[in-house]
Amino acid sequence: MYPRPAEPLVSRNPFLDRTCHAPRVPAYGDVRPRLPVPILPEHASWVEMYWRAWELAWSNLRRARPLSGFIANFIDTAFNENTFMWDSAFMMQFGLYGRRAFYFMGTLDNFYAQQHRDGYICREINTEDGHDYFYPFDPNSTGPNILAWAEWNYFRASGDSSRLQEVFWPLLAYHRWQRANRTWPGGLYWATGLSSGMDNQTRVPDSMHHHRHWTWLDANLQAALNCLILWQMAELLGERDYVQELVQERVRLIHEINARMWNSGTNFYHDIDAEGHFSPVKSIGAYWALLDPEMIPPDRLAPFVRHLRDPLVFNRFHRIPSQAADSEGYEPGGGYWRGGVWSPTNYMALKGLRAVGQFSLAHEIAVNHLQRVGAVFERTDTFWENYAPESAAPGEPAKPNFVGWTGLTPIAMLLEDVIGLHVDWPQRRVTWDRQLATEAAYGVYQYPLGSNGLLDIVGDKERITVTTTLPFTLLVQDAEGRLQTAVPEGVTEISL
Repeated sequence: MYPRPAEPLVSRNPFLDRTCHAPRVPAYGDVRPRLPVPILPEHASWVEMYWRAWELAWSNLRRARPLSGFIANFIDTAFNENTFMWDSAFMMQFGLYGRRAFYFMGTLDNFYAQQHRDGYICREINTEDGHDYFYPFDPNSTGPNILAWAEWNYFRASGDSSRLQEVFWPLLAYHRWQRANRTWPGGLYWATGLSSGMDNQTRVPDSMHHHRHWTWLDANLQAALNCLILWQMAELLGERDYVQELVQERVRLIHEINARMWNSGTNFYHDIDAEGHFSPVKSIGAYWALLDPEMIPPDRLAPFVRHLRDPLVFNRFHRIPSQAADSEGYEPGGGYWRGGVWSPTNYMALKGLRAVGQFSLAHEIAVNHLQRVGAVFERTDTFWENYAPESAAPGEPAKPNFVGWTGLTPIAMLLEDVIGLHVDWPQRRVTWDRQLATEAAYGVYQYPLGSNGLLDIVGDKERITVTTTLPFTLLVQDAEGRLQTAVPEGVTEISL
């Protein structure tokens, strides 16, 4: 076998030289007091789901096996004997709220520790012996490329810049591998059903295992977002030598996506075939576009978002189906990714909506999603891999006890989109978007701030009580307006 060309940046990947550190995983009962406590007197069932999700998540924590090549304990994907890049990146989004009890980011460390010398990282790795499930040039072998997005979200929540100094190098090397091996001659990206993470959508014909010579929308949107995040990391770390390649690629991707993949007839972004014809299918993957502030021209934003409000498209009984109801191949029972409602893609869309100022719509969708998941939870006492879009039922098919990334719904979405709390700790700013319709005071106790701080914040329509171990700036926003104030260490009462 001929050796593949080495990527010089891989030599700066610090995870490759680390040995396995796998202490005993703490028991759930011991660490529960270190987890955030949602306060929702009028929604006891949501709180019950929250704690059940943490309990199931803890049952899926694993010690790294030295023979696997893994270097850290991790949360298992809960699918098979392998760990998955796509799932793991999303699980970090709720795992960050449990960082006082378990270092969930070790899950991603194991992928960096398995990086090849050319920058490649397999998307699926066996947890017993560490073998890659795919060969590098198998079209299904890697992706989606959202590791940098997961790391950036963790940084914004925790303020841990020291981690950025370590992960920047494997992330940039992996991005370069993607650019070199997953693009067409013009520089746009391709994927497959499996490598896009949305296995069986009908957007590209017969494409679960092959790109079919199409240009895949979500792969390009993720690449552009990756350029933005890696550029921000490089600026923060003072590594300006790497900025130009990222800025230039992002500018080109934004231009090409908008010139070639926006369909003015449908007001939607679509995949395109080799001749530039649009796929007739609307996929939730298009909403990765919301996460880059310069991706969508201002005149396109409103009609693009409107599909999420349209009952004939994405506004179904259970929001948001992964494939639009007006697209050929949509299945009312879910059909896996042909209409199934999935926590990770819902979470992505909600973060995107908040990024473009659509706070009320994000809250509305999150409440709908939590209610439908809650109705299934009441009958089955568990969470499912995905859900049916037209009824309160698990998707067809769907695995049970899936925490796993379904933990996003009862944990991350509850805290971020329903209660409405967001932290940008590098800016020392806490935002409380108070959309929840309730008479009782609600909020969160033991919410983590930075690496060692704690926040209790509870309020009703007239008053907010804040108890914090660290000072910060608080921004409160609701239908009545916005209020910003400095909050010192200790107890603060705020009248609304």
